[in-house]
Amino acid sequence: MSEAIRVEHLNYSYPGVDNTPAVAVFRDFNLSIEQGSFVAVLGSNGCGKSTLAKHFNSILLPCGGKVYVCGLDTSDEELLIRVRRNVGMVFQNPDNQIVANVVEEDVAFGPENLGIASPEIRRRVDKALKQVNMYEYREHAPHLLSGGQKQRVAIAGVIAMEPSCIVLDEPTAMLDPRGRKEVMDTILRLNAEKGITVVLITHHMDEAAQAQRVVVLNKGAVVADGKPEDVFSNVELLHRIGLAAPETVELCYALNHEGFQLPLNRLDIEKCAQTLYDAIKV
Repeated sequence: MSEAIRVEHLNYSYPGVDNTPAVAVFRDFNLSIEQGSFVAVLGSNGCGKSTLAKHFNSILLPCGGKVYVCGLDTSDEELLIRVRRNVGMVFQNPDNQIVANVVEEDVAFGPENLGIASPEIRRRVDKALKQVNMYEYREHAPHLLSGGQKQRVAIAGVIAMEPSCIVLDEPTAMLDPRGRKEVMDTILRLNAEKGITVVLITHHMDEAAQAQRVVVLNKGAVVADGKPEDVFSNVELLHRIGLAAPETVELCYALNHEGFQLPLNRLDIEKCAQTLYDAIKV
């Protein structure tokens, strides 16, 4: 499988303020993300999650090393538009990404800036809204929508530019449980049905558990990388760096300290319940 994103020996520091020293985030950081995969990136505040995400879209440029998107060097100014066509960004607050007074006009904003012809924009807008199940709201005012609906419109605005990869930086952080589910369902569908590469930055463990791969960062380094059930089974590592495992895993972990011998890879609630039932019925 080909690479969507490759990070090679990345170094990045935020410049100091008022004669204070620069703050180093990454030193010789390496990562590869396969085309068509769904990768969740976890870590405590300040670990470098958002900084890394911004390198994928050339919002930030390496101080050293390279970041490649679909083989394109993100630090090459002549490739900037091509990089951003390949990687779309969705941020925490959908209100910060909505620029128009009508949903379909907002979704059209990105393709218009790319110089796409009007008939093609119409096709892309309709297609994108249908993909996020927001087509019936195309003539609505965005400010009247729920948080989850606004975020789906923001996602539609990104996919209307037809990127091969979408990077979402804590897109559900400001949403209620229903809005979170709406956004996660949309992400999963785009990955499974459209083959779009998804990189999800999140602090919700239940969201990360739905990914194909979980990457855990701590102090600018990868401390765990693998399938969700494998990463989350290492509960003690997660606790050491200030994270918690999904609730089902934490429950089994706590019961094991009370004498049970339960597996720590039951991420699904029903599977966890069955495991508990099997353990106590004997």
